Amino acid sequence: MAAELTAQQLTAQHRPTLDRALEAIRTRAYWSPHPEHPKAYGENGSLDLAAGKAAFDALLGTRLDLGQPGTDGWVDGETSPYGVELGVSYPHADPDVLLPAMKAGMRAWRDAGAEIRALVCLETLKRIGDRTLEFAHAVMHTSGQAFMMAFQAGGPHAQDRGLEAVAYAYAEQTRTPGTAEWTKPQGKREPLALTKRFTPVPRGIGLVVGCNTFPTWNGYPGLFASLATGNAVLVKPHPRAVLPLALTVQVARRVLTEAGFDPNLVALAAERPGEGIAGTLATRPEIRIVDYTGSTEFGDWLEANARQAQVYTEKAGVNTVIVESVGDYRGMLANLAFSLSLYSGQMCTAPQNLLIPRDGVTTDQGHKSFDEVVADLAGAVDGLLGDDTRAVGLLGALVNPGVKDRLEAAADLGEVALASRRITHPEFPDAVVRTPVIVKLDGAKPDDEAACMSECFGPVSFAVAVDSASDAADLLRRTVREKGAMTVGAYTTSPEFEEEVREVCLEEAAQLSLNLTGGVYVNQTAAFSDFHGSGGNPAANAALTDAAFVANRFRVVEVRREA
Repeated sequence: MAAELTAQQLTAQHRPTLDRALEAIRTRAYWSPHPEHPKAYGENGSLDLAAGKAAFDALLGTRLDLGQPGTDGWVDGETSPYGVELGVSYPHADPDVLLPAMKAGMRAWRDAGAEIRALVCLETLKRIGDRTLEFAHAVMHTSGQAFMMAFQAGGPHAQDRGLEAVAYAYAEQTRTPGTAEWTKPQGKREPLALTKRFTPVPRGIGLVVGCNTFPTWNGYPGLFASLATGNAVLVKPHPRAVLPLALTVQVARRVLTEAGFDPNLVALAAERPGEGIAGTLATRPEIRIVDYTGSTEFGDWLEANARQAQVYTEKAGVNTVIVESVGDYRGMLANLAFSLSLYSGQMCTAPQNLLIPRDGVTTDQGHKSFDEVVADLAGAVDGLLGDDTRAVGLLGALVNPGVKDRLEAAADLGEVALASRRITHPEFPDAVVRTPVIVKLDGAKPDDEAACMSECFGPVSFAVAVDSASDAADLLRRTVREKGAMTVGAYTTSPEFEEEVREVCLEEAAQLSLNLTGGVYVNQTAAFSDFHGSGGNPAANAALTDAAFVANRFRVVEVRREA
């Protein structure tokens, strides 16, 4: 097929960005090519915001025909957590037709080489970036995130993570030279001489199993890591969050076509209600890579049963913050209040357990008892969310009824320090919006310990009284080892205790944040610098994004001949 996007055009436009991304993952310094404010998109300020909303509205009630082979019907039924009926229908695929069609384009994609693949991925990300305001509404109305969070996390931050994966993929594929001249001396005889050629070859078709809460942020790393390493990618979105990933597939297919490649290298697999196709697809012999974000139960099932594939999972964990001593008490309260409230705690990195010595803690405002710390934190959350209009912009909406059920059940587990309250969204009255609940537990009681050792996904946190700081460290260790953790936080002014917590996190492979009191929060990570998860504890077997996340998506095949 004739290419409208030439290699020269792709190189001129995107090679500088790729080089800068490679430098960023090397230095781990701050960098992002994607602006974090809506007004940076376009030149007309609020008019561009309106245009993004209009583009989203134009999608409602339409059929998103991707032109895929093997379409045997149409799937719809998405309803926004804000109460909006999306009415978009998507192609339902017959995998016996679609998967062979996807594989057919892989040879040309493999032979294009690592650089061209990376540049095509960057062109795809650029076009997604050009539609960031439209994507923001798509993420908002499938995940329940408030608009600004959907814009940032679903837009520039997701694009950063995709670009980061491309950079790691390129670096690992080019670590081995393409050719080598090999000469071995043989003394008085003629030396042995070989010409060797090394080619990164893809594993096969990758399957991305999307999640409901962060469809693009969690979906882009696996999608672009597999595509950049030469694999075709089948995207299976969460049935309640199809639109953002369907639009992504649409953009990718157009770019591949314009670059002269088979658009079927990227395809969508939407499922009918109750069909549950993820397990069926993941165990097909054509699927050689699986990327999954979601429940521990299904993640464990994939790791055990998708034996023909390289499986990358981000599952669930119990995230812990230890408060041992505090140098900036007001800053700690403000930071934790925001962390507990952001997106109603519906983040895999949101803190759940707050471990506090029952005898209290020393602070810059004097000694604070356990009850005082908990009451002050409850007051900080109340103050943060006291204005309903501001609150809905931070909380968003509960993503599904299961979160609401867990929130309501948590109040029966112990003494409620902060009761959850209902907020009516001023624009979307059908949205289910709830403030966080904080429940006191006693870490010395078996039932209370069992409660805090179980994940309670959503706006639920437990203030757990422990006998000492060392007991807090021991409980942290057991929690990470048995249940996993995506994040750990600690507040301490003691170098000795800081080292104790650091050692726990190093031994149990958990990412640690110390003494956060400003505008960086324990449940946020920055692409190109922070690792999301470690791959070393039960919460995830992979980290976003490191070399291990991309290196096993391809193998290097050698062809040698006598020189």
